[in-house]
Amino acid sequence: MSGLLTVLRNVVERGIALGAIEPEVHSDLGYSWRPDKPRFFPTGPATAGYPSWMRVRDQAPPARLPTAELASRFLSIRDRVAEAHQLGADEREVLRGDIDEIAQTYRPYFSAWLEEHRIDWLIAVNMTLSDAPGVTLALHQAAEARWGSGRPGGIVFWDHDLFDSCSVHENARRVYPLRPNEFTPVPGRRADERWVVITEKLASEAATYTAGVKPDVLPNLLPRIPLGALEPRHLTFMAENGLDRNRSILLMPARIFRPKGIEIALTLLAEMREQSLADREPPPYLLVFGQLDEDPAYVAELREHARRCGVADDVLFLDGVPVTTFRDARGRWRLDEVDLLRLAAANGGAVLFTPSRPDVESVGLGPALAAQAGIPCAYTAYDAFNAVYGDRFRGVRVATDPEGIAAAATVLRAAMRARRRSTGMHAEDIANRAVVEERFPPDAWDGFLLELADALAPPGPLTIEAGERA
Repeated sequence: MSGLLTVLRNVVERGIALGAIEPEVHSDLGYSWRPDKPRFFPTGPATAGYPSWMRVRDQAPPARLPTAELASRFLSIRDRVAEAHQLGADEREVLRGDIDEIAQTYRPYFSAWLEEHRIDWLIAVNMTLSDAPGVTLALHQAAEARWGSGRPGGIVFWDHDLFDSCSVHENARRVYPLRPNEFTPVPGRRADERWVVITEKLASEAATYTAGVKPDVLPNLLPRIPLGALEPRHLTFMAENGLDRNRSILLMPARIFRPKGIEIALTLLAEMREQSLADREPPPYLLVFGQLDEDPAYVAELREHARRCGVADDVLFLDGVPVTTFRDARGRWRLDEVDLLRLAAANGGAVLFTPSRPDVESVGLGPALAAQAGIPCAYTAYDAFNAVYGDRFRGVRVATDPEGIAAAATVLRAAMRARRRSTGMHAEDIANRAVVEERFPPDAWDGFLLELADALAPPGPLTIEAGERA
């Protein structure tokens, strides 16, 4: 699952504990408008492991076009919006009509959904980006119809990425325009809207979109990682997956997405394996979080790279990490992010976070998750790191040339060895956790959630929907 969904889990569970959110959240994960994930379009992957409070919608609105043609229409709209400055007047009019046609399909879909569940607040995750501007337009329209006449509640646009700061490319073309244009609805124009972003940098960018409207800045809410002895499910998971308890576990908490640089992590793993064997130590494993169907071509490249590097047997592709730990239909354990971090912490492991592009991550939670679990993190350079973590965070910087990989492997192995020998939490990890708790305060969302609840009449726990750009 997307990391955004695990952060949403943390926020909702915080809200439930505060008494601000009713424990029933209806969610559309956005697959019906993301044909760039063809294995998941339009109803999403067959998966489980959602929290008990989460009700996931797995239906798509009635399509006016065959699936393949609808997918082509969505992608064509996305690409034309990204290059709108190159379009002539006639082309712009056609694009506007295509966007309106999508909106006409989705507006009644969203309106019926909101009405059916009597929703107080709709949380729209990363819907400002132009993956599907017709769907975003329909969200604005449905919100206006439901809350525009003064009904308590409204829509919260919660953006983890924005246009300029999310430099994703496909086929050498930028997926998003550098800033909004006439085809991209943006928040901040109506009284029933709230706008939240996760960093000050994103807030500054957003303020240039709508005549100086600046959204609230609420950093991502991190999970708490219980440390200490493992429980039976962790040990059973290791046995089910053939993991030797004497070998450390490295985690790659990333989607199967080229900018995440999973091939860099595999190269680092291969060097760590070589050094470990030379020192007569058991080499580590690497567990990769992402779902394999997100980009099968990239998966094939990664498997071949692992084979060439000699680490094919040391890598476990988890094929998606559930929002909550559960047993699958075969009775096998599927561990969530928290349990996997517990597993790595218990055997002297680490987190690898190796983006291959510097300009896609707005935060990059790998270092933060490592700090929460009290384990080291090896990371490649990316633009947002210093702004998010500052110069007090201590990790292992990975240069991607052969000498840099070898040096990083040596330093990371030494850091992991020091943790295994320590009787308590390592001093560097204590310092990193302090930095992370300062940058990601656990109570950051409390006031906002209570404010949303208090805006209702009569005051009480709020009910929400969550629509995500998956």
